[in-house]
Amino acid sequence: MDKGTTDLKKKALFGLVQLVIMLGILLFVAAGSLDFWEAWVFLFIFSIAVLAITLYFLKNDIKLIEGRLKAGPSAEKERKQKIIQTFASLFFILLIVVPALVHRFHWSDVPIHFVLVGDIFVLLGLLIVFLVFKENSYAAGVIEVGKGQKVISTGPYTIVRDPMYTGALLMLCFVPLALGSMWGVVFVFQMFVVIVLRLLDEEEFLSKNLPGYEEYRQNTRYRLVPFVW
Repeated sequence: MDKGTTDLKKKALFGLVQLVIMLGILLFVAAGSLDFWEAWVFLFIFSIAVLAITLYFLKNDIKLIEGRLKAGPSAEKERKQKIIQTFASLFFILLIVVPALVHRFHWSDVPIHFVLVGDIFVLLGLLIVFLVFKENSYAAGVIEVGKGQKVISTGPYTIVRDPMYTGALLMLCFVPLALGSMWGVVFVFQMFVVIVLRLLDEEEFLSKNLPGYEEYRQNTRYRLVPFVW
């Protein structure tokens, strides 16, 4: 294993640890207590699932990991996407913090079976994202066309044109419920809006810069939700 690959693996795993720590800080500081079992269950499920996905691709598709490490507002090239990603980050934080505040101030009480349903759908969303990554090594964290990139029209891409966003949105929709809150769902709509704005801009970019994408777009009817849109 060369030094570049080793450094990439360390960076990927370190980034995952940072993410989990950040989520933990947001959850338990906002909750004002470690006595927040919904948060512990969510963190465990999310961390194990994302770690499993990361380890799989570190072994089987290091190119995908390299592309995913470039992400966030600062990594985007276009000003529009920098703005969209900034709002996406803000609304994601609110999806985490608001349920924690609800727990702290006892604003609502969600039955345990609803919380577990939320956790199951978080896992399902991550599973969809995993299947997308497995099908498409060019699923980068920023909008770009990689060297030698081709149109992917197999696997999840036969159902919708933007399946990665489908999985991400499904996961995000159920994060508040997994954290024992219905109030956090308020910010799902805002996440939906920024995801839609991002994917519309991405589709326009790919149509102009990726040969064959416009034909694929014409042949695959639905963007995000099968039989809906």
